[in-house]
Amino acid sequence: MATIEECRAALDRLAANLAAADGDLKAAAALDRSLSCRITDLDITFVGRLTGGRIEDVTTVPGAPADKAQIRLTTKGDDLVAMVGGELNFARAWGSGRVKVQANLRDVLRLRSLL
Repeated sequence: MATIEECRAALDRLAANLAAADGDLKAAAALDRSLSCRITDLDITFVGRLTGGRIEDVTTVPGAPADKAQIRLTTKGDDLVAMVGGELNFARAWGSGRVKVQANLRDVLRLRSLL
């Protein structure tokens, strides 16, 4: 089971990948949305903001956050680490229920290209 530190490192790696993106990937990351990533097996949620192709102001809260983010991911820690590391395909994980995404359809389609 992935630790909180490993999950945070995966989110930091995703943020770095977004910041370095160019072309179509940069356009896909150019959202301005509140973001949460709930890690079910650790019972924590990372909350922050996806803006200008970066993930900013990430904090960790126990359990589910009080406010619902515009883009909400729910997964296990190992799956988050594997997706960001390129070992788990986002579309397959989403289709099989290993990751749940709550967002408008356009945002979901953009996210698919980022992970």
